[in-house]
Amino acid sequence: MAGVMDVTVVEGDITTQPVDAVVNAANSRMRGGGGVDGAIHLAAGPGLLEECVQRFPDGLPTGQAGWTSGHLLEARWVIHVVGPNHTAGETDRSLLVSCYANALRVADEVGARTVAFPLVSAGIYGWPRDDAIAAAVDTLRETPTSVEEARIVAFGRAAYDEVAAYLGR
Repeated sequence: MAGVMDVTVVEGDITTQPVDAVVNAANSRMRGGGGVDGAIHLAAGPGLLEECVQRFPDGLPTGQAGWTSGHLLEARWVIHVVGPNHTAGETDRSLLVSCYANALRVADEVGARTVAFPLVSAGIYGWPRDDAIAAAVDTLRETPTSVEEARIVAFGRAAYDEVAAYLGR
C-alpha cells in the first residue's frame, strides 16, 4: 500500500464531488432509498439501479461493500456500503467500522485514489453523530490503503464543524 492518506472534510453535496469514487450509504436491498442513497441514485440516473439489480441480485449484508460504475455522476465509481440501522437496534459498532474499511478495500480493487464518504448511518439510520464521526475518521486513518484522499462530505454546517473539530484533534 502507498503512503499516508489525507482525510479531509467538505460541506456539500456528495453527488457533485470531483473524486474517483463516491461512497453510497445504501440499504441492504441495494435498490435505492432515501437520504444519501436517494440523492446518489437520482444524480446517477436509472442506469445505477439497473446495475445494482444486476450486480447485487440479493443485495448486500450490513457492513459489506460493493461497487458499480458512476453512470451520470462525475465520479467513475459508486462504492455501496450498508451501514447498521441504529434506530432498528443494529448497534454493533464493528459493522459501522467495517463499512469504511470495506469501502477502502473496494476502492483499492478498482484503483480509486480519491474517495468521497458520507457519514454512514448518521442520518435516518440514527447512529449518534459524534460516534459516527469518530468511527469514520479513525477507521479511515488506520486502514492500510492506496487511496490518497478520503473526503468526508458533511451534510450541513453543524456536521462539517463537528468533523473538522475531530480531524483537528
